Amino acid sequence: MESIASALLSFAYQLFQPGFWPGDWAWATSMAGALIGLFPVGTAVAVALMRKFTGNRYHGGALAALAVLGVIGMLLIPWFLAAGVSSVFRANFRGDSAGLSGAEVAALKQDYGAGPQVEYLGGGRNIYETLFYPSGNAFSYGLYLVGLVGLPVLILLAVMLLGRLALRRGPKWPGRILWGSFVVFLLVCAGVEANVAVHLWLGFLPATVLGVIPVALVGPPSWSTIERSDRRPERAPAREEEPQQQPVHVHPREPEAAPPPPPPPPPAKQYAPTSVAPAQEPPTELAATPGPMPVPAPPGSAQQGSSRFRRVRRLGHGGFGTVWEAVDTQLGRTVALKIAHAPDPETEERMQREARALAALSHPNCVRVYDLVKEPDGLALVMEYLEGQPLAEIVDNGGPLDDVAAGRLWATVASALSAAHSKGVLHRDIKPSNIIVDPQGVAHLIDFGIARSRGDSKLTATGMMVGTPDYVAPETAAGAPASPASDAWQLAATVSYALTGQPPRGTRETPMAALMAAARAEAPTHLPRQSVHARLLAASLDPQPRNRPTLNVVYREVEGWLSRAGTSPDGPVTKLVPRQQ
Repeated sequence: MESIASALLSFAYQLFQPGFWPGDWAWATSMAGALIGLFPVGTAVAVALMRKFTGNRYHGGALAALAVLGVIGMLLIPWFLAAGVSSVFRANFRGDSAGLSGAEVAALKQDYGAGPQVEYLGGGRNIYETLFYPSGNAFSYGLYLVGLVGLPVLILLAVMLLGRLALRRGPKWPGRILWGSFVVFLLVCAGVEANVAVHLWLGFLPATVLGVIPVALVGPPSWSTIERSDRRPERAPAREEEPQQQPVHVHPREPEAAPPPPPPPPPAKQYAPTSVAPAQEPPTELAATPGPMPVPAPPGSAQQGSSRFRRVRRLGHGGFGTVWEAVDTQLGRTVALKIAHAPDPETEERMQREARALAALSHPNCVRVYDLVKEPDGLALVMEYLEGQPLAEIVDNGGPLDDVAAGRLWATVASALSAAHSKGVLHRDIKPSNIIVDPQGVAHLIDFGIARSRGDSKLTATGMMVGTPDYVAPETAAGAPASPASDAWQLAATVSYALTGQPPRGTRETPMAALMAAARAEAPTHLPRQSVHARLLAASLDPQPRNRPTLNVVYREVEGWLSRAGTSPDGPVTKLVPRQQ
């Protein structure tokens, strides 16, 4: 131990040896403390690098590696070196060079105003004796309190900060392994010479504070890595072993027992009035291979010009069609009827794609598709009619939402979008006007009019931009293909609008100016600064898609906050009064 510590001291003496009070060897000890402080910094860097691959997986080998790094880098090596440095100075005080050269021993005996350095560093009392058995005046004892208690507390705070940085985007409890080991190191250093310890801490503190820089440069693990680590491994279904047939002895005098009655069927799952029960059959085949298009009636027939849907009022008018509130005269239910503007092949293919996209989904917060029919004035998509108001109208009339309501909105729509992405469907036009809040306060995602399934060709009208400029993701505005990350960006922009009443990049004079701002990836300027969701919103609105949290991660983060706040994501976003017909 003394040989390694003497080599460390000699190296520190060559690096830093100012010749002023209390002596060159005293300041060389501070340099040795800075070198020792590099080990906790290196431990934090190693943990940050490890999490690049393991994410938040804290079990098995990953947890063992974290514990080994914490104990070795935060406790054993620093204590080994600090105790060794103190032992070298004590040995020189007793007349043993302890591995130092003759010139270094001679320099150690020089006096810079605090007595010979060999006595100043090796002939005093240790930390425990100095703190609990004080001798001398109160002023010197106060200085020792600052050097032996105050400095270690500051160093401990810096080490805790290193642990927090290394464990970003994950639970904080593993940090106890790191700073807990360092606390043990400070306690076991009670036998180190008091003056040596003060100079070690003087070098240790700036080393750990500056160590924040490399740990921050390593950065947190990607959101995709975190999502993979949070995903529970799927268990393979247990093989059911066929029971071996045993010979059965039947006694003719004993009547056979009647077979037990079959168990009653499970009760049907009850859904809330605004929820949509999932289809009994998986909709994947329907989405991939839609049924044959209905053939329009021949001219002059009795069916020509007739319709089973009686239109009540127009709900909206968009670039591809008009949406009507209508009544299905055959089934007697209110539906939303979306009719294409022009019955050209491209528009019909677009309507078929929207029908496939919606038919593939089964989520209570996604609008439900019923049918794809031929109307007298064009191809029509028959959808669930949602009574309520668009989010844009709610915020414009009632003001921004609070953190709880915005959290419920974010979690609800993130769950719906995640379900769409699992079916290979991208929405590509998420904005406040495409989220309907029903009278019970439940949010629903509508208008998959520009939704596209994986493998579909890009179908856009000439000169038409896909998406809304104020809520389009930067990469999409720049011409890159849409992705789940771009849907996540648009949802975060919509949530930011719900909290502030403005798009995250603010409003522009013209749509082209808004599109140019999106293509340049201008930083958001109208984020909710005081919201608890500000940090997650800033991450979700990152210009680089790979840096954004996935929708599953967003759902877990928001759901966790809502749970800690004593509520759940199932509550209403806001209460509405139904419109008067």
